[in-house]
Amino acid sequence: MIHKTSLLTFFLCLSLALPSWAKLSVSDLVCEYKTNPLGIATEHPRLSWQLTSNKRDVLQTAYQIRVADSEAKLKSGKDLLWDSGKISSDQSLHVPYEGKPLASGQKVYWQVQTWDNQNQKSGWSPVATWEMGLLTVADWQAQWITPAWQEDLTKAEPAPYLRKEFSLGKPIKSARIYATALGLYELQLNGKKVGDEVFTPGWTNYDQILQYQVYDVTRQLQPGSNAIGAILGDGWYRGHLGWEEENRNTYGEDLALLLQLDVTYQDGSKETIITDPSWTARKGPILASDLYNGETYDARLEQKGWSQPTFSGSGWTAVKPLDHTKNTLVTSVGSPVRKVEELKPVEFITTPKGEKVFDLGQNMVGWARLNVKGQKGDKVTLTFAEVLDKEGNFYTANLRTAKNTDVYILKGDGEEVYEPHFTFHGFRYVQVQGYPGELTPDAITGIVIHSDMEPIGNFTSSDSLLNQLQSNIQWGQKGNFLDVPTDCPQRDERLGWTGDAQVFAPTACFNMNAAPFFTKWMQDFVVDQREDGSIPWVVPNMVENGGGTGWSDGFGATGWADAVIVIPWTVYQAYGDQRILETMYPTMKGWVDYMRKHAGDRYIFDYGFHFGDWLSFAEYESYNYNAPDYGYAGAHTDKDLIATAYFYHSTGILENVARLLGKDQEAQELASLRPKIKAAFNKEFMTSTGRLTSNTQTAYALALAFGLVPNELKDMAAERLAEDVRYFGHLTTGFLGTPVLCKALSDNGYPELAYQLLFNKRYPSWLYPVTQGATTIWERWDGQRPDGTFQTVGMNSFNHYAYGAIGDWMYTTVAGLQLDPEQPGYKHTIFQPTPGGDLTNATATLKTMYGEVASGWRLDGGQMTYTVEVPANTTATVVLPNATTAAVQMDGKALSSNKVAKNVTAQDDAVKVDLGSGTYVFTYPWQKAAQ
Repeated sequence: MIHKTSLLTFFLCLSLALPSWAKLSVSDLVCEYKTNPLGIATEHPRLSWQLTSNKRDVLQTAYQIRVADSEAKLKSGKDLLWDSGKISSDQSLHVPYEGKPLASGQKVYWQVQTWDNQNQKSGWSPVATWEMGLLTVADWQAQWITPAWQEDLTKAEPAPYLRKEFSLGKPIKSARIYATALGLYELQLNGKKVGDEVFTPGWTNYDQILQYQVYDVTRQLQPGSNAIGAILGDGWYRGHLGWEEENRNTYGEDLALLLQLDVTYQDGSKETIITDPSWTARKGPILASDLYNGETYDARLEQKGWSQPTFSGSGWTAVKPLDHTKNTLVTSVGSPVRKVEELKPVEFITTPKGEKVFDLGQNMVGWARLNVKGQKGDKVTLTFAEVLDKEGNFYTANLRTAKNTDVYILKGDGEEVYEPHFTFHGFRYVQVQGYPGELTPDAITGIVIHSDMEPIGNFTSSDSLLNQLQSNIQWGQKGNFLDVPTDCPQRDERLGWTGDAQVFAPTACFNMNAAPFFTKWMQDFVVDQREDGSIPWVVPNMVENGGGTGWSDGFGATGWADAVIVIPWTVYQAYGDQRILETMYPTMKGWVDYMRKHAGDRYIFDYGFHFGDWLSFAEYESYNYNAPDYGYAGAHTDKDLIATAYFYHSTGILENVARLLGKDQEAQELASLRPKIKAAFNKEFMTSTGRLTSNTQTAYALALAFGLVPNELKDMAAERLAEDVRYFGHLTTGFLGTPVLCKALSDNGYPELAYQLLFNKRYPSWLYPVTQGATTIWERWDGQRPDGTFQTVGMNSFNHYAYGAIGDWMYTTVAGLQLDPEQPGYKHTIFQPTPGGDLTNATATLKTMYGEVASGWRLDGGQMTYTVEVPANTTATVVLPNATTAAVQMDGKALSSNKVAKNVTAQDDAVKVDLGSGTYVFTYPWQKAAQ
């Protein structure tokens, strides 16, 4: 029998004998934010990875990357495309490939090993891959093809179906489809859908940028006969677009397909199948499909097996080549739109009007899957709405001209299942008309679609309403981040409004990995910017001459155009992505130069049209709907004040970017400009006693948050802001003031007032819609009034994410998880919670590109327990509020004697501690601080 002590000694010796790399490993390899991506276009793709260790305080000290054109070569370490050698560096994000030039369609294999500051060496990581796209126009052998029939371009026409049969005579090694369309497309190969993406090729300024997608179809092909098919839809290209009902054919009139199938055989030979005049076309069961109005589908017209090689193809007609450029083609860099989840009805309702309505329990974006059984020719109509009216009836007036209706005509062949192809709806409620038989919950399933961004962050607390608010914010992002950040997903608009995205970007980057999404969207800022530097209201730009508003030509509105400054900077801070700054710098600079030119020597930017603090609070119930900007009396902030504040703010960001990119002379010019703007702002808009000429919450919040208030006046300006909040007892801010309001209060000594605003349940507030049953963020504070009536039907979305920008403050201040702008991407995290209100706990978690970061506090029995998690290869600073060094324990030990804690200091009733990677628990007595 082995003695226990001897056994313990044996295992101890065994553990000491284990190789040193057993404690350090590398995982989560990504290329350009994606796992094993296809269609990379850059010559120097960026590679990132994460470190995992069972030790604390782990930092990478060196790495080695190797890349090969086969897995066998990679593992042997011979004949590599690139071997970086051992590089002394802590960089594990966005390391550019510096190997041999790569060819179009080339697939490569890569892996990483690392060394750390504790003399540990990892093994080689698991193997990852990436594959290049078509790098030049010459790589495209395919021709544009379009159906050879006449169409009525004033309305939605039947969707074209296109097909081609081909034969493959050898064993296949690999096969890739490269495809795009003028309009939307869906592909089928041998009777099955190709890929899992929807709404391809996405929405861009098609005149300048047209994305293509890459699909691995190796397993869908078969020896011998094969068939490929495509369905085309109007989409953004030529369907209804914008609030002017007659606005169609924005980008063109002809739907067209461009497709290339590259096949590599086992013997190394290759074959290419392309779109050309050998394809055939026919109209099918999709009688009409429109983004706003919905789809009509007649199942009686289905051609069974149309995308299979056994199909006869009779009645199909020739296609014709279309003379259209390929010079605008770019690979997709964003997050593809996919079916992400399904929702079942929570209730079946018969309204007072007798309408048959399913409630899905969540305002969502996508469509309804219909399950039905009936006679041939039976017609089922599905109509979609966000809310019911005060009587409980189906309400669609806020959709304006958008019909939001799908129609399915049965073929009478047993159980039938229908989903639309090229439309989407914003809805919670589905009205069903004409359904044969008894309606049950199995008849309808909500299919949720959005850009498939990885969820990376969450916020939870002890307050259920606050948790619902967080859910509403996340669902608002899901519903409106559909290839572009739309302002609403339900009415006849759904455009990429820049101001909405600008204020929400920090929250978006907490909730999801939004870097690919924003990177894709920024491409259109570059091509949509005018030569004078102005940026349009919406991107991709399709609002001609202000969209018929008469206010402006649709360009140059501050807070909106500043998205070109704020969003790249936000992506850089959240993900450590410097390349987006390099790419966007000329466009960013163009906008600042535009403001500088029109501000002139006065340094006051009061040129042109500005939305101002859009949808700010109305002090009186009698709204002035004739006002041109929906900025109401009682909370109106002068637009030149806001515009000049943004001029200063964006100039400061651009200065930081210029300095970061080594543009020292330009940085110095911007640095000398900023004091002039600040001085002009204070001369024009602020008195010597800290009073702003627009005595509003938005004015003070912007001035304080953007650093425009002189140091000697900060306390007075902050007190004036606090007085205004106390006077109203609620917020009065609109789109631009709301995101910075709570931050301005909490950063300047009034956190409890910020909490008062956060927890206010009466209109106007964040929680008022929650108390009204909202499951997304509303466009207006009073989209639905307490008496059950609605705001004006002209502009009243119940899924409009802009006011969800409060999420950033909930993450960073309530839970205390903050990035360090000097060390972006959470290379260094600042943990600084600010408990307040009646909350007893709050937690924020975030999957950064380095790994999981978490910040969670709990108050219980007069004790604060604060837990933080710091991933490997990063560091952190913890700031413990209302604490003394002597009272704090870390991991059950006195902080003063804990060797893991570094640089422990006490200042202003707080204790500051520096930490390396690991999980740490702090406890200390808690007494609420006086304000």
